Amino acid sequence: MKLHRESKGTITVATILFIVLGALAIYFLKIWSLLIIMPLLVIYCLVFWFFRVPNRSILDHKENVIAPVDGKVVMIKEVEENEFVKGKAIQVSIFMSPLNVHICRYPVTGKVVYKKYHPGKYLVAWHEKSSTENERTTVAVETLTNHKVVFRQIAGYVARRIVFYCNEGDQAKAGHEFGFIKFGSRMDVFLPLDTEIVCKIGDITKGGLDVIAKLKD
Repeated sequence: MKLHRESKGTITVATILFIVLGALAIYFLKIWSLLIIMPLLVIYCLVFWFFRVPNRSILDHKENVIAPVDGKVVMIKEVEENEFVKGKAIQVSIFMSPLNVHICRYPVTGKVVYKKYHPGKYLVAWHEKSSTENERTTVAVETLTNHKVVFRQIAGYVARRIVFYCNEGDQAKAGHEFGFIKFGSRMDVFLPLDTEIVCKIGDITKGGLDVIAKLKD
């Protein structure tokens, strides 16, 4: 299993804590130390699981909008997107639990035309206002079908670190990585009003694989 590059610091800290706390438990509790060590081991293994990088065969896409993350579709609605679109758009929101793969992927293919980081609050990620009030990043891509698609990484109550690697002018490829969020969060995708939405609320998505919408060519 591969581990994500963002895992290095967290796993180093987790390893040190596991060794120190385990040693202290053995020294003071002897045989009863297993009551401490076993839960610590489970948590330690979950840290590795969180940073896993699954092997996925990413296809080329033109009109298809691909799920940007693993998670659950929690919102599909018409909204006002006032940062980049400056008008109405269809918002598709996908919530990630701490157990999901947290790699963030481009939902569409095209050219990155906008990026911005916003400091903010840490409301629970499924709260509707988290899209505009939480710490977040916004990226916009001009697609091969000449549409502007906006997508947003949103930090949640647990997630306190958002990373995105793209820059304006970069070539975006649907399904390929552009960022990472640590420990639970949400991704919003804002699509043109004439987009055909093929997912529904409650659907479980696989980032880079599942088609959630189709743009008009």
